[in-house]
Amino acid sequence: MATEVRPETSLADGRASAYEQLLAYGRERGYKLDWLAPRETFGTRVDAARDGGGLLLQDVDSGPFAQVPEWSYNLTGRPRGSLTRANAPKVGNYSVRTKSDIWLKNAAQLYEEAVQRQWSSAIDIPWETLEELPDEIERAECQLATFLTEVEFVAGDVPGKWISETTPDYYEPRMFLISQIMDEARHLDVFRKRALANGGGLLMQTSNAALAGGAIDSARDFTEMSARLHISGEGLVLSIFRMGERMSYNDAEKAIYRLAASDESRHVAFGVMHLQYLAQTDPARREEIHSYLDEIELGLVGGAGGQNPATRGTPSNAALAILLGGGSDAGSIEEGSRIALAVRQRQVKEYIQRVKVAGIGDRFENGRANAALAQYLSA
Repeated sequence: MATEVRPETSLADGRASAYEQLLAYGRERGYKLDWLAPRETFGTRVDAARDGGGLLLQDVDSGPFAQVPEWSYNLTGRPRGSLTRANAPKVGNYSVRTKSDIWLKNAAQLYEEAVQRQWSSAIDIPWETLEELPDEIERAECQLATFLTEVEFVAGDVPGKWISETTPDYYEPRMFLISQIMDEARHLDVFRKRALANGGGLLMQTSNAALAGGAIDSARDFTEMSARLHISGEGLVLSIFRMGERMSYNDAEKAIYRLAASDESRHVAFGVMHLQYLAQTDPARREEIHSYLDEIELGLVGGAGGQNPATRGTPSNAALAILLGGGSDAGSIEEGSRIALAVRQRQVKEYIQRVKVAGIGDRFENGRANAALAQYLSA
């Protein structure tokens, strides 16, 4: 009886390669072992000793695994860099298959930061510091929390559509958007908790026009959505979060705004870096980008020309003035409105800076930008 040849014995057999031995072993027994063919990268190791920083996505992607195609034909869910299989079924009809439509240079870094900085609204907020507040302050807190809960719902809902539309070859921005949805879910739950935790409750819904969710939802491609959501919407909310210390009445509220601002800054950075990449690699689309910013700025300057944005329009604006001024009497409202105008000025300045970093700053030099922006800057 012939002695059976096993793979482990063939490795020491100098008469044939280990792969050839394994193929023969498989064929004799009806197995298809072509996948065992060693690739050119086989044996490449990554140094995981990073001063405690761990093993990051950008550390392991090299060679064929780091090659991002300008155009992707991958509709099968195949991981980027893996070998194709002719009979693999299509699992998605991805509309985002052009690199410039979604790419940015630091998506992997932003994703790694996102997963490392996750926090819990249940245990990382010192809820025990909530104390009874004057009625008008509590109502203002709850109205603002109601508004921010709505905002975060839109900010989490919209990116989800584009995750399923993006080919796996561009997995880094896909994974970041997944982390953003987790961030927004946490923001939604933390502002809901604030509205309900201190005896106030959820108050009046804000109009869709104020939320601008409709315009974001109706975006025709990823770049338009990102410009409306990340550059404008999330940027404006980030400015409010950064003022959170000024309008907080306890350590719980301070922690909420501080942690939410940390998350929001990543989302804004994603949009800025994507717009920058697109402007650099596909300059033919610059006019298209300018058209998005034209529409964004129409909403951004609403209330310019002497009207005070803090006490006009939505209940959330009035709530902001009450919180910043410390009360609902005329003097407090006036002081809060003055500070709210400073917040609005900051929003405009930070918007302009984001657009400049994205490489579209020429609109502020050639007269393309909305002239009413200057009214906020000079107020």
